[in-house]
Amino acid sequence: MSNIENFKVELFKALSHGHRISIINTLRDGERSVAHICEILNIESSYASQQLSILKNKNIVSRRKEGSQVFYSIKDEGILSLLDIARSIFDNHITDLKSTIKEVKKKSKEEGSNYYD
Repeated sequence: MSNIENFKVELFKALSHGHRISIINTLRDGERSVAHICEILNIESSYASQQLSILKNKNIVSRRKEGSQVFYSIKDEGILSLLDIARSIFDNHITDLKSTIKEVKKKSKEEGSNYYD
C-alpha cells in the first residue's frame, strides 16, 4: 500500500465513529473548549477527550490550552468539505431509495397488490 493510500485508510478510520463526526461538526463554527463540546453533544469529558485525542493524532483537529481549559479547532478546513461530500452522497442515496420505493409501490398497485401501502 502506498503512503497516500495508508493516509486515507487512517483518516477514514478516524472518521468512522459517529461521535467524532459530531465533534468535527461542532467545531465548524470555530474553536470550542472541551467543556462546551461536552455540553453541546451531551457526552462525558473523559469520553470527549478520548475522541478528541484520536482526531488530534490524525491531524484533524488542533489543541490549545489556556489555563485549565483545553480548546480544539479544525486543523484543515478540507475535512469539512469531505464531510459535506459524504452528506451529499448520503442524500443522493436516500433520493434513489425513495425513488425505488415509489416504483415498487406503483408496480404493486398495477399488479393489484397493496402489500407496500
